[in-house]
Amino acid sequence: MLKGPIPPHIDPRKLADRAAILEGEWPLAQFSRLCEQLVSDAGSVHAHLQFGRDEQGLIVMRGTLDVEVQMVCQRCLEPATLPVHSEFVYAVLREGASHDSVPKSYDALEVGEEPLELIPVVEDELLLALPIVPAHDPDACQHPAGFAAAPEPSVNEVSRSNPFDVLAQLKRDPNV
Repeated sequence: MLKGPIPPHIDPRKLADRAAILEGEWPLAQFSRLCEQLVSDAGSVHAHLQFGRDEQGLIVMRGTLDVEVQMVCQRCLEPATLPVHSEFVYAVLREGASHDSVPKSYDALEVGEEPLELIPVVEDELLLALPIVPAHDPDACQHPAGFAAAPEPSVNEVSRSNPFDVLAQLKRDPNV
């Protein structure tokens, strides 16, 4: 197992032949597309990448990614620190190879003769793992300034007639 900085370019075929495990961290600031979605680029991405071959002989790259990111809470519009976790399994294929033999539980990753750039692959996985609607826990969230919650209806309030009641009556009348 190789601990420390993970190289930015790898040859997954050679790593699979050695059954290598790479573990390390990248600064969050290296992921420019990811940082566009965040409030801050402080922090680091912890990665654990395992290479090997499966029972079919396919080259497989398994990985887990963990990071804490700061995004704008969609409830209170304040920064929220959220944990992001991603797990993935790629079958490494040569460019242009058929994807027919790849099991459904794997994603296909086409790699040419050039070394594989890990940063874009990891960044894609992190972007997919981001929450769709980032928010604090409901108990910890405050409404933004100037936001007034809907008032509770009072008991003494007279209900107004609905202007569409006339249409509902016409719909029920069989003569119309």
